[in-house]
Amino acid sequence: MDHDAYSDEYIRSILANVKSVAIVGVTDTPVRASNIVARYLVAKGYRVYPVNPAHAGKVIAGQTVFSRLAEVPEPIDMVDIFRRQDALPEVVEEALALPVKPKVIWMQLGLRDDALAARIEAVGIRVVMNRCPKIEYGRLAGENTWAGINSRTVSSKAPLMDPGHQHFRLDRND
Repeated sequence: MDHDAYSDEYIRSILANVKSVAIVGVTDTPVRASNIVARYLVAKGYRVYPVNPAHAGKVIAGQTVFSRLAEVPEPIDMVDIFRRQDALPEVVEEALALPVKPKVIWMQLGLRDDALAARIEAVGIRVVMNRCPKIEYGRLAGENTWAGINSRTVSSKAPLMDPGHQHFRLDRND
């Protein structure tokens, strides 16, 4: 896997097939990226499980926060990591120790560890590094173009709309 150039098909297949997302390192500060991403993914219909021991028991994005991945009450399709670079191995170890392994481990913008990614992929888990699922979803669904962002996606087809302001769906047939 070329971790510098994920194909649109690779990212789309992840975002279209994932149903539950644990966001590790989410904060209760509404203007922080982790909180914004949590609220966005909830709005898109994902089951979001915020994970942060400092906020355990609180409600973020309408969801109760858990201390650890192991406390999440269902198998997690994707673990989205909002932690420092040096915390990646610990979070990945916790994810790999789950009774049902996640399908995807996603490392947010600025996070990359090629050796760790190879280890994750060796056990059959997909990896995305240095990307944001909110940005990628918006780009692939055509939402970002409304803000004047070059999405690298050109289509003459009208986007599929979900209820709400500029809530496009990912399952366009481009």
